[in-house]
Amino acid sequence: MALCLDTHCHLDADEFGLDRDAMIARAAQSGVSGILLPAVRAKDHLSVKNLTHQAAQLMPASCYTLGIHPIFTPEAKEADLELLRHAVIEALDDPRFVGIGEIGLDYFLPDLDANHQSFFFEKQLDLAEEFNLPVILHVRRSQDAILKALRSRKIIGGIAHAFNGSFQQAEHFIKLNFVMGFGGAMTFPRALQIRRLAKDLPFESIVLETDAPDIPPAWLAKQISHRNEPAELPQISSVLAEIRSTSIGQTQTICANNALRVIPRWATLLAQLPLSKD
Repeated sequence: MALCLDTHCHLDADEFGLDRDAMIARAAQSGVSGILLPAVRAKDHLSVKNLTHQAAQLMPASCYTLGIHPIFTPEAKEADLELLRHAVIEALDDPRFVGIGEIGLDYFLPDLDANHQSFFFEKQLDLAEEFNLPVILHVRRSQDAILKALRSRKIIGGIAHAFNGSFQQAEHFIKLNFVMGFGGAMTFPRALQIRRLAKDLPFESIVLETDAPDIPPAWLAKQISHRNEPAELPQISSVLAEIRSTSIGQTQTICANNALRVIPRWATLLAQLPLSKD
């Protein structure tokens, strides 16, 4: 059985509040081996940890990262950075903690102050550099600014989540040991740029993700409730397999190995699990 990893799932989202246990069970039954749950606020560090350990009972390869999402920077204070730092130090003893994220810049939403979110992004990159941790990046319309910030530091790598930049920008991320996350957006036939990237980028630079409950795939978009969830990942992987002219199993395995390569603590976790020997 192929290793199928959802590299970006907001398991703690309110949208899952009524059926989170059932959603986890559906994901496991569909063949998802594990999810990466990225925190979005510093104060969520305990709930994110606890939910990840809960999910791991059915999806043993599950892990989490800690960080402050750019969309939540308007409410963030400098004290949150100190809280985050203490949470990271404590989490280093937890094998399911694997990095810093979700962090980044969002130049799509007009109400976000560029300088304010940049301050929190830069401080969290410093944290990742200090503890030699990879980062999960939010790069919406901000790829060049993020690349500039990365080049000024020694970040070990990570994932550019929901990547929708240019081929040239992707190449720059690859040189910095980053891989690109592809999910529901890729399943729309009219998403020509994303599908072109999914086809032409080196296969070793691609990972699978859902961004659940957001970015639903094409087959959910017309439903009244088009909430995305990790159980959709195997079908999303089948779309990537078709685009790349490979098998579903091979696609899942390659993408999982790519994620483990850029997130070393995740690879260490997997090496300790029975499923890694299958």
